[in-house]
Amino acid sequence: MGRRGLRALGILTLAVSAASALASLIVSPPDAQQGDLVRLMYVHVPSAWVAYLAFTVVFVCSVAYLRSGRTRWDRLAAASAEVGVLFTALTIVVGSIWAKPVWGTWWSWDPRLTTTAILFLIYVGYLTVRRLAETPGRRARWSAVIGIVGFVDVPIVHLSVRWWRSLHQPPARLIGVPDLAPSMGLALVLGLVAFTLIFVYLVALRLRVARMEERAFHEALATAMYPDRGEVVRHG
Repeated sequence: MGRRGLRALGILTLAVSAASALASLIVSPPDAQQGDLVRLMYVHVPSAWVAYLAFTVVFVCSVAYLRSGRTRWDRLAAASAEVGVLFTALTIVVGSIWAKPVWGTWWSWDPRLTTTAILFLIYVGYLTVRRLAETPGRRARWSAVIGIVGFVDVPIVHLSVRWWRSLHQPPARLIGVPDLAPSMGLALVLGLVAFTLIFVYLVALRLRVARMEERAFHEALATAMYPDRGEVVRHG
C-alpha cells in the first residue's frame, strides 16, 4: 500500500473509531444489570475478534508460504501475528477489568480465559522463534509451522464456552433474534468495524516498516561486501 493509500486508510479508521466511541459511550444505554460496566464489551469483543482475524491471516499466509516459498507471505504473517498478540493482550486485560466487579476476581481458570492465555503464549512463542532462527529461510519455515499448528487453538477458544461449563457468557447474537438492544447492537457492530480497520491499518503500517528494514539491511550488506562501491556512490 502506497503512502497516500495508507493515509486515506488512517483517516477512515480514525473517523469510524470516533463514531464507535460516540455510539459506545453516549448512544448505547447502560445495561439493566451491569450498568456502565457493559461498555467494556465494546472494546473486549472487538479485540477478541481482531485476535481471531489476525491469527487466521497468519494461518493462511503460513500455508501460502510453505506452498510457494514467497517472502511476501512470511512478511504478512509476521505483521499479522504482531498485531494479533497485541489485541489478545488487550482482550485479556479488558476482560480481567470486567471480571473483577462481575465475578469478584481478576482472573479465573475458566475454559475461555485459560485457552485464550494459551493462545497468547503460542503466538508470543511464534514471534520469539522468528528472532531465534539463524537464516531468513529457516525463520520463515519454523514460524510457518507454528502459525499453522497454533491456529488449532482459535476454534477451541471460541467454542470453549459451549464445550465446557464456564463462567464466561456465550457470544451475543447479532443475526436473527438479537440478544442486545438495537442501540447496543449498533455500538458493537461499529466497534467491530472500527477495530477491523485498526487491524488493517496497523498491518499495512508494519509491512511498510518491514520493507524499509529489509531495504536498509540489503544496503548495509552491500556496503559491507563492497565498500569501494559505497565510496563511489557517496563521491560520485
